[in-house]
Amino acid sequence: MNKILIINASVRNKKSHSRKLTQLFVENWKKKNPDDIFTHREVGLETIPAVDEKWIASAFIKPSDRTEKNQLGVKLSNQLVNEFKDHNIYVIGTPMYNWSIPSGLKSYIDQLMRINETWKFRSGKPDGDYVGLLKNKKMFILSSRGDTGYGENEKNAHMNFQTTYLNFIFGIMGITDISTISLNNEEFGGEVFERSKRIIYKEIERI
Repeated sequence: MNKILIINASVRNKKSHSRKLTQLFVENWKKKNPDDIFTHREVGLETIPAVDEKWIASAFIKPSDRTEKNQLGVKLSNQLVNEFKDHNIYVIGTPMYNWSIPSGLKSYIDQLMRINETWKFRSGKPDGDYVGLLKNKKMFILSSRGDTGYGENEKNAHMNFQTTYLNFIFGIMGITDISTISLNNEEFGGEVFERSKRIIYKEIERI
């Protein structure tokens, strides 16, 4: 049995195309895996606080020196990290905002990116050699974008700080089995966008 964490990042609700992608994913997955468990984490319509000075003071305390008092700055972070660790499949639904990700998703990632929790330095000292602590995990990135050509070696690849960033940052945490499905052409609308949706919806159904 899988435990699947659905993470929605769009600040739009019913008009969100990335939410439609995660909805299709859930509907499709449940038909094939009715016993799997789903949890939903909202980072677009609900506020995830940004990292602040209290967070930093708490986050970098060694596990052996942690107390309830000195961990107050990462109380929410601890909850989010534990929830994340407790699942083995992740589905991120995110639009591209200004060639990157929504601020709520960035804040959520910052809450997860915890030394000695989701990653560490191999030697135990800052040496640039990062080791991910999350093992045997699978991630699906379901993204929506206004334009097209953001794939590797495509015309807008140099402007893609959305899916490239997500693959990189979660890779640092140890998640390397990542499938990316992107719905493009929203800003063009009409038949161009409708054709893109048909293609991507079928791709999600084949998962």
